[in-house]
Amino acid sequence: MIFQDKTILITGGTGSLGKNLVRRIMTGKLGMPKKVTIFSRDEDKQYSMRLEWKNMKVATDDVLYHNAEEILDFRIGDVKDYESMTRSVKEAEIVIHAAALKQVPVCEYFPYESVKTNLLGVQNIIHTIRENENRVETVLAVSTDKACKPINVYGMCKAIQERLIIEANLRCPDTRFICARYGNVAASRGSVIPLFQEQIRNGGPVTITVREMTRFLLTQDTACNIIFDAIRFGKAGDIYIPDLHSANIMDLAEIMIGDRKIDTEFIGIRPGEKIHEILISEEEISRTIRRGNYYVIRPILTEIRGGEIGKPVLTKELSSADWTMNKNELKDFLEDEGLLDF
Repeated sequence: MIFQDKTILITGGTGSLGKNLVRRIMTGKLGMPKKVTIFSRDEDKQYSMRLEWKNMKVATDDVLYHNAEEILDFRIGDVKDYESMTRSVKEAEIVIHAAALKQVPVCEYFPYESVKTNLLGVQNIIHTIRENENRVETVLAVSTDKACKPINVYGMCKAIQERLIIEANLRCPDTRFICARYGNVAASRGSVIPLFQEQIRNGGPVTITVREMTRFLLTQDTACNIIFDAIRFGKAGDIYIPDLHSANIMDLAEIMIGDRKIDTEFIGIRPGEKIHEILISEEEISRTIRRGNYYVIRPILTEIRGGEIGKPVLTKELSSADWTMNKNELKDFLEDEGLLDF
């Protein structure tokens, strides 16, 4: 019961992942927290989320209303601002850092904004823990496959975020800092599936970058499970990685179009995009172990990692090019998530 009577801070708490984390936490299946602080800079999303929870007076299969009005704390603030983060971090025992500027092309056109949100944000959390009295037991930072062999600004920032999190274990020895790295969360805001759905509803065309492009896909619940299991079992400096399959984006478009008479249009790779993503690089294999259902990259700093890893569990890097679902498997995935009903 990792959340029982705990005070939890979720940065970016009104985003797709943040909202699902709150939904899952508030079921109480992992223990009912004392308080969950939803920290974000978007007052409109906070207002909508607050109203949604105020109307949840009856328990459902997936959400248990359990005094949500007292447990949920909505707080306006910006991770880039040290002052606005200090109070929330000081009050927390578990910090889930999900706030990010994550649209790859946007980060290419506004690289310094990516640096401020994706790097200064996590550094502010580390700094306030180091410099102020606090009771933070665990910080989990959400990362991305784009941090592995990064070629875009977003990935570069997330790669450095991972290193800041690892190094923080030396500077703040009373707090455990860990990461969760994964691929594209299906149907999350700004991702390809909602784009395809909108294009199909409007009669097309469906825009595709290149025919060969692949991406790791996972569900919202899987994304939450990785975070919960990393908090439950992770050791200082660990990067938790799920064992995922990937999808060919052309296959994805064709399945979603189905029998509709809708054209596809190839538009080329957008600024900063890769054709294939990598979850674990060749250079990380020597530090990668299996723990339960996950791969775990042990920290690069030997002071944190400790002894030898042993025999590698991978023989080559974990690339989306090598783990693609066939069309039947991909269709089953989409149907199970209700993503073909639009």
